[in-house]
Amino acid sequence: MVFYVILFYEETKMKGERVAQLELLLRSHPEGLRRAEIARRLGVHRSTISRYVEDLSKHIDIYEDNNLIKIKEKEEDSTPLELSIYESLAFNMSAEALAASSEMQNPHLASGLRKIAMNMRSYAPKISENVLALADSIDSKLISNRAISGKYNEIMEVLIDCWVSGRIARISTTLPDKEEIEIAPYFIGFKDEADGRKPMTVTGRLRHTKDIITLDIANITEARMLDETYTIPDNLKPFTKQDKKDDMDVIDMVPLTLLIQEKSALNSFSTLVHGKPTFERNDKGALICHFDVENSIELMLRIIQCGTSVTILGPESYRKRFIHNLEGILKQYK
Repeated sequence: MVFYVILFYEETKMKGERVAQLELLLRSHPEGLRRAEIARRLGVHRSTISRYVEDLSKHIDIYEDNNLIKIKEKEEDSTPLELSIYESLAFNMSAEALAASSEMQNPHLASGLRKIAMNMRSYAPKISENVLALADSIDSKLISNRAISGKYNEIMEVLIDCWVSGRIARISTTLPDKEEIEIAPYFIGFKDEADGRKPMTVTGRLRHTKDIITLDIANITEARMLDETYTIPDNLKPFTKQDKKDDMDVIDMVPLTLLIQEKSALNSFSTLVHGKPTFERNDKGALICHFDVENSIELMLRIIQCGTSVTILGPESYRKRFIHNLEGILKQYK
């Protein structure tokens, strides 16, 4: 049963992405597209296009004219951004450089290029056509190399989500000394290599250390977002080599939820808590406390020190790690 639920979720998610891609395709081709051409560009069978069109028509006006599917433009539609002809050309050259990089063959770049190209149609039509062609070329490469590019872009999205939300990432790599690590992403971007390569990399701090590392994203095989949070030091400058003498304020955070038997036990966490704790009562009248706390070995020691006065309710990942550590200690003394 669980398998079917997961399968249904994945299929629904993929369908939603296809419908969004269909809208972008039609907006970038106001002259309209035939169903066969849409199917080719989306990498799906022609028979499924009718369902996508039907779903999209629930949100925007779509019509078919001489076998061409088109979006009916509204009179109030306007261009929110207008670049100068020189800015447009500079953008076009930057887009060409990005599109030429195998590291940047992802659907988000293609959709972003289409959106900006649509804004250029009225004042820089030639450049707009070129940018749209670049987006189409990216889509073609994605379709022909779907197995590899799909996994790469999935990992990239997890890392970006962690970076934006300030959450720790657990990653697996092909590197022998970093088979599985946890990292606080500080920035994502190209890195200049001695051999002239410019791989897409993630730079961040190894968890529970002050060591800053940079990893080629192509070497990452799995990535997962954890519940634990972190802060990026104010004195850390992106894309510059960090001076070893810099003492960065690196803090991992965990949104801890405790069941409190004795409220005085909270005094044990006073030096680790950031922000103001919040309290509530469960249906049995027991006191529940929520607070962001520094995630360190010190935190585990404080929880052990409290004994039965507190119980970890969440996050589940931290609770499991705490239990695993306790079991390891007990095993050592058996």
